[in-house]
Amino acid sequence: MRTPATPRPSRELADRLHSAAIHLLRRARRTDPLTGVSPAQLSALSVLMSGTKTLGELAAAEQVRPPTMSRLVKEMERAGVARRSSDPRDGRVVRVRATAKGLRALSRGRAMRVETLDRLVRALAPAERATLTEAVGIVERILGQRAAPPP
Repeated sequence: MRTPATPRPSRELADRLHSAAIHLLRRARRTDPLTGVSPAQLSALSVLMSGTKTLGELAAAEQVRPPTMSRLVKEMERAGVARRSSDPRDGRVVRVRATAKGLRALSRGRAMRVETLDRLVRALAPAERATLTEAVGIVERILGQRAAPPP
């Protein structure tokens, strides 16, 4: 019988997964400055990749307050990577969409991140790649989704 101070194996695994995910993303994001778009803008663009969102939807997806998102969208407009417009049914609602320039930056960023990860994966032994393939499938399943296809 475990004492309360003994961590559960699932908790230890969750902690390791959390740490690994953060470090993996940090490694992959090292190339983001080469896109010419800020990390916050790239993140917002990734939400807009699926289509136009209201300012509120975008703020919720990015887990920021609407005034923060409003400032970011203004920066994105100045950079030419997003456009805002009024909702035709309710002029108080602001809609935001990615521009072609924004989608190209997002695509370049994703390609560079994937290339970084590909180099790491190629260095693995075939059995390790097979194990990683299975692990990624499990992560996708517990998230209830498959990985998003490239833009």
